[in-house]
Amino acid sequence: MTDKKKISLPAKLINGGIAGLVGVTCVFPIDLTKTRLQNEQGQGVYTGMRDCLVKTVRSEGFFGMYRGAAVNLTLVTPEKAIKLAANDFFRQLLTQDGKELTLVREMLAGCGAGTCQVVVTSPMEMLKIQLQDAGRLAAHQQKVLRQDGPAAPTSHPPPGQPHASGSTAASQRPSATAIARDLLRTQGLAGLYKGLGATLLRDVPFSVIYFPLFANINKLGQKQHKEKASFLHSFMSGCVAGSVAAVAVTPLDVLKTRIQTLKKGLGEDTYNGIIDCARKVWIHEGPSAFMKGAGCRALVIAPLFGIAQGVYFIGIGEYILGLFQ
Repeated sequence: MTDKKKISLPAKLINGGIAGLVGVTCVFPIDLTKTRLQNEQGQGVYTGMRDCLVKTVRSEGFFGMYRGAAVNLTLVTPEKAIKLAANDFFRQLLTQDGKELTLVREMLAGCGAGTCQVVVTSPMEMLKIQLQDAGRLAAHQQKVLRQDGPAAPTSHPPPGQPHASGSTAASQRPSATAIARDLLRTQGLAGLYKGLGATLLRDVPFSVIYFPLFANINKLGQKQHKEKASFLHSFMSGCVAGSVAAVAVTPLDVLKTRIQTLKKGLGEDTYNGIIDCARKVWIHEGPSAFMKGAGCRALVIAPLFGIAQGVYFIGIGEYILGLFQ
């Protein structure tokens, strides 16, 4: 194919950065709520998304809703750039003689994009989750100690897994830098990539669903074959495709969140892998636990990917680079 559009990595970085910064700033409080709801076991601290947001603001202040946002804002630029650029690359690689991609090839391109992005996504999620869940852990410990006293039962982590229990540990909220340094010192690079398998298990199916669905919805807004869809149509296409894909892979996201959470509250289960996590969640909490945070995920992913695709299709990065040429 001679008219393939050349992929500009600097432009993708700019587009991914702008879309990521705007999107994360808008939806991060809901993402924090999602993480806390997914980590709750049994009779938890929160009754739902609204209750979690209200209690977070009351106990941690307004900026408590943005705990862990710095990690996301720092790494979301390369993550979005890799995801979008990789999908473009694989779509072009799988295109034959200028023909439109079949659904199977679109899904393969999405699979490649999801696989590439975990290089950044896995450590980003690992650090973000620890910071997001600190407030829930502190509230959980206080609730258990009030009910059962200081002799409440504690969970025992697998050997080598960082763990602290009790109100003192729960109140400790180290920075992402401190967590990363501790993991690198005790477990090496593998510590930052704990839950890599679960991240792949979530992100690959997500991309397999999202990118083909987005491409086909977006085509409906193209008046001609080579013409770009409008910003509004690209935005809405990203929102719809993102929310559908997000809800579809929520059970896998629950497993990933549980596995990557290093500190557990008093009496909470610890996990030795994906299968062990799925088994314990099913036995102790029932099948409905696999959909915890589904609504929050849809509210987070829809605007996040809507903004990303809108910025990406407008080509803000290409425009900015063009000013310097």
